[in-house]
Amino acid sequence: MSTLPQKSQLVVIGAGPGGYSAAFRAAELGLEVTLIDPEINPGGVCLYRGCIPSKALLHVAKLVTEAEESAAIGVTFGNPQLDIDKIRAWKNGVIETLTGGLGGKATKLKLSYVRGTARFKDQQTLVVTTSAGEESELAFEQAILATGSRPVMLPGVETGKRIIDSSGALELEDVPKTLLVVGGGYIGLELGSAYAALGSKVSVVEMTSGLLPGCDRDLVSVLKRRLDKKFEQMLLNTKVAELKVQKNGVTVTFETQKGESSSKRFDKVLIAIGRRPNHENLGLENTAVKVSDKGFVEVDGQQRTAVPHIFAIGDLAGEPMLAHKAYAEAHVAAAVAAGRKAVFDPRAIPAVVFTDPEIAWCGLTETAAREQKLKVKTAKLPWRSNGRTLTLGRDDGITKLIVDAENDRLLGVGLAGPGAGELIAEAVLALEMAATGEDLRSSIHPHPTLSETIFEAAQMLFKA
Repeated sequence: MSTLPQKSQLVVIGAGPGGYSAAFRAAELGLEVTLIDPEINPGGVCLYRGCIPSKALLHVAKLVTEAEESAAIGVTFGNPQLDIDKIRAWKNGVIETLTGGLGGKATKLKLSYVRGTARFKDQQTLVVTTSAGEESELAFEQAILATGSRPVMLPGVETGKRIIDSSGALELEDVPKTLLVVGGGYIGLELGSAYAALGSKVSVVEMTSGLLPGCDRDLVSVLKRRLDKKFEQMLLNTKVAELKVQKNGVTVTFETQKGESSSKRFDKVLIAIGRRPNHENLGLENTAVKVSDKGFVEVDGQQRTAVPHIFAIGDLAGEPMLAHKAYAEAHVAAAVAAGRKAVFDPRAIPAVVFTDPEIAWCGLTETAAREQKLKVKTAKLPWRSNGRTLTLGRDDGITKLIVDAENDRLLGVGLAGPGAGELIAEAVLALEMAATGEDLRSSIHPHPTLSETIFEAAQMLFKA
């Protein structure tokens, strides 16, 4: 940890993916940078309590699942023996390696990394409270806000031993015999999948009519068919009316849209109903920075707030609340702060759900395209005819292309299946380069691979 300077050319508040990326890039561009965050090293929620630990647990889940399912192809293992303490230590080791590496890079770039929190005294001055409790003022020329987001809780509900949020779930204190996941979004389904593989009987309750609201239904259907076998129960069009914490668990009262009620006890309940931007406690009322009704700081294409020398990026600056979107915004804000020309104007921001199978998409969904009154053609290719899929011992998956029927321009791509999160990068590049269906059809894809499904789906567009 560095000593807090009295003034700084650029101060970055928050050291998550957006914050540390902005600080590192600004330092590389020659600015004197101060990075402020409560943790011992940069990393933010993503590395400490989000993306990385969840993917570590999902890797364990994948190993367990593959061991269980390998008997179908003639390879039989004994029942997996899970050492939860060792798994937790391995997961924490991954976090320490990555965050330690970021701390080393901060030192190499000679930026000031200060453990603590900051709030605006005015539009040119911060009051910084260090982890040691010391309070000092920091004058700055420019600032980048990157304070991220936190889990949303049900009204009147607090986390504890029995009721946990995503951060609590990733601590992996134990594997409950029964687990209720409240929320059928990507966080709930990823963590629910991990705990199901580790041995929990997992149920999911979602107040809307389907899992992953906003995702293409053709993709969701592939995932749901598999989760129907992995999860104990999925309650749709249902909300949690009451939670009662007891010594032996949590009694949950459900209420359907039809007004029907029922109750059931679970060892633990995981609340995963979304995330909220961290705009409180920043002293924004002492500035002219504007905050929307949803709690997001309003920014322009250069990530500038209503105060031109104050920028905002990442979850704080609006949806989608994704680390890779924060990375891109960070580079724009850092470049603009250094006096360079830059604008955040992506054609496609990919989204990936790391369940089994994975779901990934970018660009417009078919529903969104039709809502915009666009004339579209779609191609849907089930993966059961793909040789590589079958050699993996799987027969589930789908590739979906959406193109403009009038000019063949690619509008969106959706994938569901093993490795979909890796495959979507080709689609992002295609959309950024304004590719057409013919471009995908004319590009030679290696055989036998899952990427061939994109090529084969493109061929389907030209059969008529």
